[in-house]
Amino acid sequence: MRVAAIIDAVKRLIDVVLALICIVILAPLMLVVALLIRKEAGSPVLFRQVRAGRDGVPFTILKFRTMEMRDAGCCLDPGACIGIQMPPGVRTPRRVEKLRRTGLDELPQIINILRGEMSFVGPRPLMVRYGPRYSAQQRRRLDVRPGITGWAQVNGRTDLSWDDKLALDVWYVEHRSLALDLRIVLTTFRTALSGSGYSQSGSDTGPEYLGSGVAPGICPATELPLDQAARLGQSSRA
Repeated sequence: MRVAAIIDAVKRLIDVVLALICIVILAPLMLVVALLIRKEAGSPVLFRQVRAGRDGVPFTILKFRTMEMRDAGCCLDPGACIGIQMPPGVRTPRRVEKLRRTGLDELPQIINILRGEMSFVGPRPLMVRYGPRYSAQQRRRLDVRPGITGWAQVNGRTDLSWDDKLALDVWYVEHRSLALDLRIVLTTFRTALSGSGYSQSGSDTGPEYLGSGVAPGICPATELPLDQAARLGQSSRA
């Protein structure tokens, strides 16, 4: 346990130093990406969403917005939302699709790293609503700061089932080291260039994680039970 604490402290120092360097070096690239998104997808340029951080503490993740999101009106047909992570009809503008495939949309998360909410390497931060659905073993993925990239991301990303993905996250937590982090970072560049891991469900997000014994029925647009989301959608159309 003491060794893990030392590793985490050194890793945090490395994260801060690298994040500061990246902010300076990547600022021109981030500006180009922001301008492209503004031109192709309009405002806002940044996508903000509350995710579960270390120990399950909520934080707001930052990403470049590469999708056009739908409102609660999509839940007029509640059955359409069962078992999916995003509202039906979400689309990715063609010219910014590559940003998502190469991971460039994740660059604003350097700010999350400087805030102490994330690390360069760790399990990807997932929806807060997934927390109660984890098994005791799966909850171990919350023992460390979430990362921009991780062990699951370089071993299949969304081509993996949820059980496999979460198992890889837990394996990382139990075997984390600076050497493993370096291996993950180097592999990430190769994975990003190949654009692998995006075949599942025709998107890079995959299906909603429902856990064990949890009935489907959460609207991914509103995070409300489907019947409530349907009523909200009907009132918004009235």
